Amino acid sequence: MTTNNLSIHIVGLDIKEPKSIKTTLKIPHWFAAMQEELDALKKNNTWELVSCPPGANIVGSKWVFKTNLNEDGSSERFKARLVAKGLSQVLGLDFDETFSPVLKPTTLHLVIALATTQSWPSCQLDVKNTFLHGVLKETMYMTQPPGFVDHQYPKYVCRLHRSIYGFKQAPCAWFDRFTLHLLKMGFYCSQADSSFFVL
Repeated sequence: MTTNNLSIHIVGLDIKEPKSIKTTLKIPHWFAAMQEELDALKKNNTWELVSCPPGANIVGSKWVFKTNLNEDGSSERFKARLVAKGLSQVLGLDFDETFSPVLKPTTLHLVIALATTQSWPSCQLDVKNTFLHGVLKETMYMTQPPGFVDHQYPKYVCRLHRSIYGFKQAPCAWFDRFTLHLLKMGFYCSQADSSFFVL
């Protein structure tokens, strides 16, 4: 494709994310990505299988797929994430608090300016499976992961202990847990920006 003397070359790689769970389960690299996600969920004690309680709101679940690419366009990693269908959550029953503070751009600019002028070392932390670290206050139930239903208990549902992506309260649960750890370590929260902690 050529536009205004600019040529764009698209490499013919098959990087499409799958749409059907039946098809996906047959593709080895996607199946491995799904298994990796389930292993992380089990390691974090995210849920336990229980019989479906009468009258409970059961939130659905689905898989979301993403192909991470290298700079040259080749596939770096195939990522599968199990997410809750949070749109079916009921306010007051499945969740109350959803607010989670976000760092103000002014605060970020100030910290970077101070670090630069004072020659402070700086680093970034990326937490893998962030929302899995949030502990749920509410009693939540979710369908078993599509394609990975327990054959021994096919009618059981997942009673969640931890938050997962898709839940309305997931950011709030993560922020609450992260804040508790920072405060235990001796940090204190800024009065000007509730998402800014100082040690």
